Amino acid sequence: MLFTTTWMKSIFKEGSYPEQVEHDIQVVEMDSRKPLTNGLFIPLLGERVDGHSYIEQAYKQGAVATLWNKEKDIPTHLIGKMHFFLVEDTLMALQQLAHAYRLLIQPTVIGITGSNGKTTTKDITQAIMETTYHTHATDGNYNNHVGLPLTILSMPTNTEVLILEMGMNDFGEIHALSKIAEPDYGCIVHIGESHIEHLHSREGIAQAKMEIIDGFYDDSVLLFDGDEPLLRVPFTHENISIGYDATNDEVVSDVHIDLTGTKFHVNEEGYSIPLLGKHHAKNATFAITLAKQLQVPEDAIHKGLSNIQVTSMRFEQIKTASGMTVINDAYNASPTSMKAAIDVVKQMTGYKQRILILGDILELGDFSESYHRSIGKAIEDPITAVYTFGHEAKYMDEELESQDHIEHAFVTNKEDICTLLKNTYGEETIILLKASRGMELETIVPTLITY
Repeated sequence: MLFTTTWMKSIFKEGSYPEQVEHDIQVVEMDSRKPLTNGLFIPLLGERVDGHSYIEQAYKQGAVATLWNKEKDIPTHLIGKMHFFLVEDTLMALQQLAHAYRLLIQPTVIGITGSNGKTTTKDITQAIMETTYHTHATDGNYNNHVGLPLTILSMPTNTEVLILEMGMNDFGEIHALSKIAEPDYGCIVHIGESHIEHLHSREGIAQAKMEIIDGFYDDSVLLFDGDEPLLRVPFTHENISIGYDATNDEVVSDVHIDLTGTKFHVNEEGYSIPLLGKHHAKNATFAITLAKQLQVPEDAIHKGLSNIQVTSMRFEQIKTASGMTVINDAYNASPTSMKAAIDVVKQMTGYKQRILILGDILELGDFSESYHRSIGKAIEDPITAVYTFGHEAKYMDEELESQDHIEHAFVTNKEDICTLLKNTYGEETIILLKASRGMELETIVPTLITY
């Protein structure tokens, strides 16, 4: 049980209910196709679909209660069979309910945002916290104004640590998420270029990310990327800077990458993670610092780091039939994360062929050409081949014209990349896939695996 319909009545004062009936709510769901036994159904109004139209299906799936727009008629045959909590707006009511449930359960809440690295940081933090606490965390990309409330409302009642990823596209969105979650700890892991089309500049992105403190308590703590000048501003809350620069509170150093992962130091303590890349050392340091704030024992921190389960398509290593290594990092991309991924491929030893398959980075607006060209300029030895796909990716390819020793081609059809790689085989070859989510670059992986 998460909560009861009686508790919900203390939040939503108006409704239509079965007489003298209380239900234990065990699941909260907005998809009427999913199992809803003893569930609360949330009908949201979308651009094309009105969730209220699916109340009959939700009832058949086992729903016993629903948030219901008071302007909508209640189906007469369901009156007295379900709890209808009448509200002005079901999305706002969902957020209100999530906030109330967060206060009811009272876990330690960790909010994580950043242009890059927030999901990996969430995954690492979860792995460590689970060694010591009953932990619940964002699943997949449930990090927006709908996903975050649903994540809160899915946490078991014994949750001690709640880890919430906070995504955004525009100003005000992190503010709203922070107000719902009221974080005890907030992390700004990176300021990059994602969503610069809407936020106009990196300064705008930093401003939007700093909205995470808007839901803070007086004693909440902010962890931030201390290597980012845009975040070196006066904060009203306790704060901890993390980064490579020696002036940070938590200093990352001595980074070494091999096939097994990344080794590094935080101040004087050594750590290792089964992830590849210098940027992951910093992501892990956020998680390590959070763990120390919550008194997780040092041996438990190391145990958690060794058991990281990373969300799929984030530097996922796959072996092909001939033994080639494919790194599927196609979940999303920004100029910063793409350059970081390329640097990892450069640093990995034991490969004669290092091949990049790169697609468009979306939502860069007027900055798109310059950022894509900057990536092309950053590609150099020991990269041996680059195949780009999309529309904006042509600018990367154009910058490679001066690199006579790097084979390169630009295509507008993903399948053409597979043709270009048809005769590529062997254990001494590594291939990186990286692009924005909308490019769906991972769809060529099944073909690559056969090579």
